[in-house]
Parts: sequence; C-alpha cells; structure tokens
Amino acid sequence: MMNRLSFIRVFLLTLLAIGMLVSGCEKHFLAKDPSTNLLVPTTATDFQELLDNTSVMNITPELGEVSADNYYLLYSTWTLMSTKDYNAYIWAPDLYEGQGLIADWDNPYSQVFYANVVLQGLGNGATDTISTAQWNMLEGEALFTRSHAFFNIAELFAAPYDSATAHESIGIPIRTNPDITIPSRRTTLDTTYSQILGDLRTAAVLLPAILPVNNLNRPSRLAAQALLARIYLSVGDYKDAGLYADSVLQSYSSLANYNELDTLSELPIQEYNMQEVLYRSTFPVTGDVLQGFCSGCLVDTMLMASYDTNDLRRKVYYHQQKVTDSFHLQGSYSGTIFPFSGLATDEMYLIRAECYARTGQAALAVNDLNTLLIQRFRSGTFAGYTITDAGVALDTILVERRKELAFRGIRWSDLRRLNKETGRAITLTRTIGGQTYTLPPSSNLYTLPIPPDVINDSHLQQNPR
Repeated sequence: MMNRLSFIRVFLLTLLAIGMLVSGCEKHFLAKDPSTNLLVPTTATDFQELLDNTSVMNITPELGEVSADNYYLLYSTWTLMSTKDYNAYIWAPDLYEGQGLIADWDNPYSQVFYANVVLQGLGNGATDTISTAQWNMLEGEALFTRSHAFFNIAELFAAPYDSATAHESIGIPIRTNPDITIPSRRTTLDTTYSQILGDLRTAAVLLPAILPVNNLNRPSRLAAQALLARIYLSVGDYKDAGLYADSVLQSYSSLANYNELDTLSELPIQEYNMQEVLYRSTFPVTGDVLQGFCSGCLVDTMLMASYDTNDLRRKVYYHQQKVTDSFHLQGSYSGTIFPFSGLATDEMYLIRAECYARTGQAALAVNDLNTLLIQRFRSGTFAGYTITDAGVALDTILVERRKELAFRGIRWSDLRRLNKETGRAITLTRTIGGQTYTLPPSSNLYTLPIPPDVINDSHLQQNPR
C-alpha cells in the first residue's frame, strides 16, 4: 500500500513528467485545478523526506562533461549512444534532433520545484512542532538545492559569465514559486547569478556548521561555502572564490592519502563517506558514456600522459586495458561506477591555490598544491614543486586541476571561463568515423540549446547556435 510520502512523490513527479514545471504552461493539470489538500507536504518530516530524495536531489547534469575533452569514444560506442550524447560528442548544432524530455534541463528544474515546495510550505507554517534549528536547516537545504540547480542549468544553457555584459546577456528562467501556472521567462545573466549567489549566501548562514558525515546527501555550511567558491571561480571573481575556499579549509581540511587505498581493487574508493567529501552528487545512472568500466569510453591520451608514473591517481581513477594500453574510468568518490560530481576538499585546495597564484602569492599557492599532491603520489616519490613565479604557479595549478578533478563535471565550466583569458583558449578537436570536428573557444556551441519541447510549450527565447 502506498504511504503518504510515496503518494506525494508520485503526485509531484507526475506534474513534472508532463512538462508543466519547466514549460511554464498556463494550462491547468488535466484541464482543471487538482484538489491537493491531502497531498501537499505540510510537516517538517514531509519537507525533510522530499529533500532527502537522492534519486532527484543529488543528480547533476552530464552534458557538459560529455561535451568536454577528457575522453574519446570508439566509433562502435559512439554509434550506439543516445541522440543527445551522440551529437554532444561532436558539438553538433542540432543537439536533440527534435527530441524532448532532456534530463539535463528537466532534472535540475525538478530540484528547483521540490525546493520551492519546501520553501513555500515553511512560509505557510509547518503543521507539526519544529525547532528553530530544524527550521533553519530545512530552509537552508532548500535554498542550497535551488541555487545548485540554477547554477548547473546556467553552466549549460546560458552563455559564459562576463561581468561587462552580464546585465544584457540572457540568463535562465528563475522559478521561485512552485505554482506551475506561472509562465517561465528568461532573466538576464546578471539576475540569474544574483539569485544563485543570494540563495547560497543565505543558505550558508542557515545550514548547520557540522559536516553530516552519515548524510552527505544533505548540504551543510561547509558545502554551501564550497559551492560558493566553485561559483565565484566560474565567474572570475577570484577574490571571493579564494575567501570561501579558505573558509572551508579553515574548518575542514581533510585529505585522503591514496597510499592507503587498495589500488588493485576495481573500486579503490569503496565508500561514499570518503573523508574529503563535503556534499554528495553524481551523474545520472542512465548516462550512456560516463560510467566506470565503459570499455569504449577512453581517457584522453594527453590527459593520461600528464600523470607521473608514481602518481596513484592513475590507478585510483582509471583502469588500464592491457591489450590496447588505453585507460577507462573505474571509480570515483561516489564509491560506485557513477562519477562523483559533488563537492570535496581537494577542489577547495585547488581553488585556493589558483586564487593565491592569481593574486601574486606564489608561495602560498604552491604550498596548497604540494599539500594536495603529496597525498596522491606513491610515498617518498613526490619532492614537491618549488616555484617562485606566480604565473608559472598558475599554469601548473591549472594542469593539476584538470588531473585531479577529471570527470567530476567541472571541465566544461573551466573551458568556458579559461577560453576568455589571453593565452589559455584552446580549440577542441575530435576525429571519429573518418571526420574531424572542432569547437573553437569563442563558439556559440559552448551554450547548449534549450530542449525543443520546452521551447514549444513556453516560447522561451532559444540560444543561438
């Protein structure tokens, strides 16, 4: 028999499945307003269980990583992929070929909807007794979730952030109310990021300071600060990115020593509670490519060649195919074959190091980098970097950033921001099926198109391709 929470979830997901959340459709559900008096969550328990629905709330888009340059596909694998992944791999302008129900758009807006349901419910007043601490935690979790979702959407479906043009560049639809009859409208990019950062700064105040080590699907103050560091880095605000990364590391700086992992195991990292993890999320389990042990999805040869032979990340992150001498993914901080896309302290060390280097503080930057890498190399083999020039330090940190955070859903964002810098822009190239495809650094293709079903239902302005 379906319990009350299960019934709520089925009801909410039904609304989402028919596209009314993301389309801003003004039609009523089933041509009339549903009677939801007994269905809408009203208690603190309801709100927490909605936020704890990890199959919805802790999944992040994968199209950015599919489009990035950390891997290549065998032709036989590429031809069997879904339409969107097949086209994303070659940066095709017509990404969806008319297909709708695109998870990279729909899933984050599902998270936004759940968060708005909780925020509205709290605003109306929970029907059970709730402490101030519990209230703050629920509100903080909902705001974190909404901010995280909006950021993930913006990194795919809005142009790369530029402070000089953000006030006139088009952003994404910002939905702050669960009412599905309110039409969706795209805001400016400046408004988009103001909402993202405003939600998250509020969440950082409300969320508990203690890391919930047994519930890493739930955000904490540390997770909010870590996400702020990631977002500020993505928009080129290196001062605030460094400050938030430092705030995290001042409170929690744990790093795993890879020498203590079983590098002969198929999954050297077998627990989600990896001591570096601040917040848990993964790519969808339905993804075609970015999963461990996909024999036709191989790590980029130049990326692989950048790892030293004593670098244990070669064995922790990847599996070598002896016959072809190629490498594919085997595991991640998720403890499963599904790549980790959450927040962790290693990323914070790299963000703080980069921000130190960008402000001329080479010694501090190199110290952070060495602190991280000594935990990654075979014991006794890492002498440490001795770099005094901040520019050289920055170049080195960016190389190590790619190696450490490969397949974590970060590379596409890095390409978008670094392409705007003199001397760092690169042209991506792939050759498959006898044809070569390129993605220039200034291409409109770095902004993905909004799915066609959303455009048809809501008449949102489409991105140029």
